[in-house]
Amino acid sequence: MTDDLELRASDADRDRAAAVLGGALATGRLTSAEYAERLDSVYVAKTLGELVPLTRDLPADDTADGGLRLAGQNHVAARFSKVIRSGRWVAGRHTRLTARFGALIVNLTDAVLPGREITLEIDAFCGKLIVIVPEGAHVVDEGGALFAKRAIYGRGDPADADGPLIRIVGDARFAKVAVHRGRFDPAAPWQHWMQQEAAAR
Repeated sequence: MTDDLELRASDADRDRAAAVLGGALATGRLTSAEYAERLDSVYVAKTLGELVPLTRDLPADDTADGGLRLAGQNHVAARFSKVIRSGRWVAGRHTRLTARFGALIVNLTDAVLPGREITLEIDAFCGKLIVIVPEGAHVVDEGGALFAKRAIYGRGDPADADGPLIRIVGDARFAKVAVHRGRFDPAAPWQHWMQQEAAAR
């Protein structure tokens, strides 16, 4: 058994542990803060032995498919409003960002990311969307634009980027979408955007 615990953990092993945590959150066995802390540890675990203490006090039968959904998908939306998602929160492996006639700011620098790669699906229509990613993140923008502006700031040298891969898909129509690497002042996000645009000129 000791030898087994020293084996390297696979992505499937981590996903199973994340599903147990998600089920525990859904049934009230874990608080959102406890869930975020343990999920963060799950996705940096290198061996099976590091995963065991994270789920040892939780029943596996709470999992169902709710835990997989919690770790797998997320949706943040701003419709005719301004929404800021920042601080310590749990992002999904596939997170949908919707900005329709509104402003949406999503800060991933302190978020718990489920794995080394996540996908952000953009749906921006007549709105503004700012995404802040960790400084060392690789950002790949594969989305489309129609009468819209899409920009990535603070790219740096890709060779120096050792963070997660953040893949951006989806469309922006009559909208502005900006992705920035590094921290920002949540009290003045639009001023931050304008500074970055001015620096890029």
